[in-house]
Amino acid sequence: MSACSKIRHIVALRQMLQRWRKKAARRGVPIDVPSGHVAITVGTNCKRYVVRATYLNHPMFKKLLSQAEEEYGFTNSGPLAIPCGELFFEELLSHLDNNKSMLVNFEDFQRYCHMDARSNLDFWGDSRPLLHTKFVW
Repeated sequence: MSACSKIRHIVALRQMLQRWRKKAARRGVPIDVPSGHVAITVGTNCKRYVVRATYLNHPMFKKLLSQAEEEYGFTNSGPLAIPCGELFFEELLSHLDNNKSMLVNFEDFQRYCHMDARSNLDFWGDSRPLLHTKFVW
C-alpha cells in the first residue's frame, strides 16, 4: 500500500468518525433520564421506566437482560426492552430498592412473586384495597 493510499484511508476513517460523533450528539439522552440511569421499556404496552444503571449488574437483572437478548437481539434502537410483565418488573425494582437479601437468584424471585398474597403479607405490605368497604351498586 502506497503512502498516498494510506493517507486517503486515514482521512476517510477520520471523516467517518466525525459523522458518527455528530450523529450521536444529535440523538442525545432524553431529558428525563438523569446521569447514572437508563430508560427501559417493559411488557406488552411498552411501559417506560427509568432505573439506576447499577441495577444492570445485579444477577436477577442480568437474567432479564439475557432473556431480552434471546428475544430481541441487539438490533433494537431506543430504550432497552425487557420481556417481562410490568407487575413483575415493578416488584423486582422494589426488591432492588429495598436491598432485600432473602432472595438470591432469579428463580426464587419468580416463585416469590407468584405466591399467594395471603401467605406473603410482608411482600404486599404496600398494597391497599381499592374500595375500602364502599359499595359500588
